Amino acid sequence: MTTKISDYQNRPVQAGTDKKVTSRSSESAAAPASADAAAAGSPVRITDQARQLASLEQVVSGLPVVNEGRVAEIRLSIDEGRYQINPERIADKLMRTEQELAAR
Repeated sequence: MTTKISDYQNRPVQAGTDKKVTSRSSESAAAPASADAAAAGSPVRITDQARQLASLEQVVSGLPVVNEGRVAEIRLSIDEGRYQINPERIADKLMRTEQELAAR
């Protein structure tokens, strides 16, 4: 069974300090009374951990997907005939990945 998630927007989290969030009137009309009362004047506090995660997300999103320096280094070693393949190491890493995936 699959569940479709709609209205999802992949935006970075704003990591402000002690900003209050108020509910929109259209959303509060559809919310249950208890949730409405809790959200009406209650400030939303962002934890230090959430701020740190938002900060890390911004740093990671700025990193390149490919390490161009490493690619150039490997390409040069292949061209010069110095690149050596270690099948045992590859097999060990594949087995470790398989074990980690099976543990989930």
